[in-house]
Formats: sequence, structure tokens, C-alpha cells
Amino acid sequence: MDYPMFCYQCEQTAGGKGCTKLGVCGKTPEIANLQDLLIYQLKGISCYAMNLIERKEQISQEIASFVEKSLFTTLTNVNFDAEAHVKLLKRSQQIKEELREHADRNKNYPEQAEYNLSDSESDMLEDAKRAGIMYADIDEDVRSLRMTIIYGLKGISAYGHQARFLGYHNDQVDDFYFKALAATTDDTLSQEQLIRLVMQTGEIAIVIMKLLDEANTESFDNPSPHKVNIHVKKGPFIIVSGHDLKDLEMLLEQTEGKGINIYTHGEMLPAHGYGKLKKFKHLAGNFGGAWQDQQTQFDGVPGCILMTTNCLMRPRETYKDRIYTTNVVGWDGVKFIPKNKDGTKDFSEIIERALELGGYREDEEEQEILVGFGHHATLSHAATIVNAVKTGDLRHFFLIGGCDGARPGRNYYTNFAKLVPKDCIILTLACGKYRFNKLEFGEVSGLPRLLDVGQCNDSYSAIRVATALADAFETDVNGLPLSLVLSWYEQKAVAVLLALLSLGVKRIYLGPSLPAFISPNVLQYLVDTFEIRPTSTPEDDLKTCLSQHV
Repeated sequence: MDYPMFCYQCEQTAGGKGCTKLGVCGKTPEIANLQDLLIYQLKGISCYAMNLIERKEQISQEIASFVEKSLFTTLTNVNFDAEAHVKLLKRSQQIKEELREHADRNKNYPEQAEYNLSDSESDMLEDAKRAGIMYADIDEDVRSLRMTIIYGLKGISAYGHQARFLGYHNDQVDDFYFKALAATTDDTLSQEQLIRLVMQTGEIAIVIMKLLDEANTESFDNPSPHKVNIHVKKGPFIIVSGHDLKDLEMLLEQTEGKGINIYTHGEMLPAHGYGKLKKFKHLAGNFGGAWQDQQTQFDGVPGCILMTTNCLMRPRETYKDRIYTTNVVGWDGVKFIPKNKDGTKDFSEIIERALELGGYREDEEEQEILVGFGHHATLSHAATIVNAVKTGDLRHFFLIGGCDGARPGRNYYTNFAKLVPKDCIILTLACGKYRFNKLEFGEVSGLPRLLDVGQCNDSYSAIRVATALADAFETDVNGLPLSLVLSWYEQKAVAVLLALLSLGVKRIYLGPSLPAFISPNVLQYLVDTFEIRPTSTPEDDLKTCLSQHV
């Protein structure tokens, strides 16, 4: 039976309005509906959890972790495996029933809490109609604010899941999952109250990004500048994509001495800057570019690919037998590497397959790019930067980064970076950097003009750099000669944007198109309050940026 779908959580959604037949990401109506029902279940769980929290009872980490994992599973380009979703749905019903037994039964709970999951997948899909984004007849602006909160939570969950894998979690964040999800079922909340909750979502995004920064730097050392080869070497290899540094470390340990080269891909590129990772000599370089090029770049490669987090696209048959997933990532028919009870993983199957394939037959000529300018490394040059600004040698900073994607219009970011004057520094992070990170920008005041801050996970580094410079110049971030030119694609970008807005950052340029889930009235509020601007042309936007800080 065919089921309708509606999804508009990513930038590439069909027609800029919503995917209704098949997700641009490759998501089928079956997966879309199961994901809607899973979010519906999480809302029900959260209503009971909030009742217990209000009674000063602690919700177990296991339940918070489940909610976090489930939110992450529904993020764009993460999991396309129906069986995995059905398992999560069944577990969600068990958790809901456990909480329901302890919650006050004399309260009126919303339908998301009272609903009981059907037994079969076909019945689940039938029930999923009630969980659809457009099912309820509610005010357009209320829906927009609720979905902004949910998408922000999805982004937060991605950061939280990776921090938790390293043994770090935050009770405030865990409780906020329940608070915010339950609030999206509360019809008594006004638009003003929902706007405050949107800003709180941004505040929590900062908390979790800070925690992930601590988890990564304490586990793998502070990143430092490091040159990375972007061409391949002779021999067997495994490409590691995604964001999870712990998976990379475990794979490096298990491949050491076996003659296998390990290449990072996509958002894993910044791993080369961490001291405890770059010590491995067989961490040979970075393969390819941003996530949306993977189908072409992985086509028939004589090696293996490991997807550790999101950014998975439908694997072509030419490499489906050599791509592996782990954590919450999944695609029907693709081999999955589970986590053992002690947190370790056995990568022997992918290692053996890589050896069988044999890899490349000869070395390519080396070409290097520079990474590793997290907040620790960048701020070690703070005195030089401040002096260069005061003497006029350094005129302006541009943060050009965010998610990359396949939709036309993203050449804007390449062209903008090329136009940035030579007395300015470009900070970049996330996969948007692949639009220009292989270009030569030279130096200014003894510093590279292009400073790679890291992954989207490293947005906290950019915030730290900006706030530290603001302190040095005795102003706020809006008073700095700094312009933010951001590209967005999925829900982590939503969390980052909300984080910046919660700090009061203004005049952010956002593109290549504005979110479909933002209603006209909510957009107007953001424009009036934060002066958010859609990107126009690189020439006009650059001129405006420079004229604002003369």
C-alpha cells in the first residue's frame, strides 16, 4: 500500500516546499512515516517524563539516551533502514509504558502519550498518518515554531550522541529533550512562549556543543595546524566518513601495522588536527570532497567505506558491497558494524575486505591543505590578530561555512570566498568549506588567510573565537569587524543558527534558500529582531559586509 509523506526538514526539499512522493535525500514514504511516528512516540514519552521531573524524580540516562538516539536517527541522511526504525518504535512503546505506570493518572495527557503502538509495521504505517507534520489543523506560525524546536533538537541530538559515545553527557540537555518535546504537544502555549522555547533550544545547543568540544579535546587533545594530503597512496585503504572521532580512533588502532591506509572523508577531515589521531602514520590523508559527491567519488573504488554518522546517500551497486555503517547510520542491505557491550567495535570484516580489494596501484603526487585551527590554536595568535586589526593590516573577518549540498546556487560561497580582499581572514567550518578549501589564499599578518576551524561539531570553536576577540576589543560580537555568511542543509545547521541567535548575533547571511518550515510571520520576526538576511549576490553581500564595519 502506498502512503503519502510530507517532509521539509532539509534545505533541498522538493520545490522549496516539501517532499511528498520521495525524499530528495532518498527517503521513501515508508521511512518518512516511520520517522514521523517515532517523533510522535518521543513526544508521548516526554509528556510522562515531564510529569515525573516535576515531581523531582530522575529520568534514567538510558531513557534520555534512547530519546537522543531516536532523534538523531530521524535527522536527514542518517538512517534509511525500515527494520531499524521498527525496532526503535517497539522500544519506544516499552519505555512509554514504563513511564506511564509511574506518572500521575489523574492528569489529562495529549494523544501522543495515550496512543499505544500497533504490533505490525503495516499498522504502524497506517497510524503514522496522525503523526504527520500537516495532520493537525493548527496555526501556521505555531506549527513553524514547533517544527523549528524539533529540528533544533535533532541537531542537538547529533552532538549529544557523539559526546555520550565518549562518556560525556549533561543532565540539563537530557531534561531539555523532554521539556521541549512535551511543549510541542501543548496547545495552551502562546507564540511568545514558543519563541522563548526556540531561543532556549539555541542556548541548549551551545551547552551541548561546549560539552562535545570538551569530550573531543580531552579525549584526543586540542587540534593544532596540520597539513593533510588530499591525493591517494598506493595500497589497500578504508575511507572513514561522518563525524565520530572515536570510531576513527578504534579503526586506526585495529589497522595499525596491516598495510592499510586510512583516509578521512567529508566532515571527518578535521580529525587530522588532533594529536592522538595524527600520530597514526597510516592516517594517510583525505579522500574526495563534501557528502553530496559521494556517489560519484565512491563509484567502484578499490577499497572500503565506513559511514560513522550522517550524510549517507543511496549506495550505488558499484560500491554497495564495500560500504559499511555503524552507530545510528543504516541503509537496507548495507552491512552494519555494531557496538559491543563494553563500547568497543570489531572492524575485522571491513579490514579483511579492504585487504581483498587491494586498493590503488600507485601513488598520486601529493597535494596538501591546512587544517587544525580550533579555538585553542586560533586564539594562541590572539595578540597578533588584535594588533593587526588595530594597525589596519587586518581589515575584516568572514566566517564562511556550514552545510554543503547539491542544490544549484552553492557556488555563491566559492565566489564569495574568492572575492574576499587580501587584507581579510576567512574562518571556515563544516562541509561547506569544500567549496573553496583547496584554493590558495596566502597569508595576512603572518597568518593563513583561510583558517579551517573544523567540523560542524566544532561550531563552539567559532563562537569561542568570536567572543574572545570581542572581549579583546571591549565590544560584543556584533561590534566586531566580522560577518557570518552561512549555508545550511540539515538540522545541525538549525541548532547552530539557533545557538547564534540565542547569543544575540545579528546580520547573519543565510542561504542558498531559506527554510521551508519557517512561516512568513516567523521569518519576519527573525528579520526584525536579528536582521537575518538571505544571500543575494557575492558582490553585493561583500560590499554590504565591508561597509558595516568601516
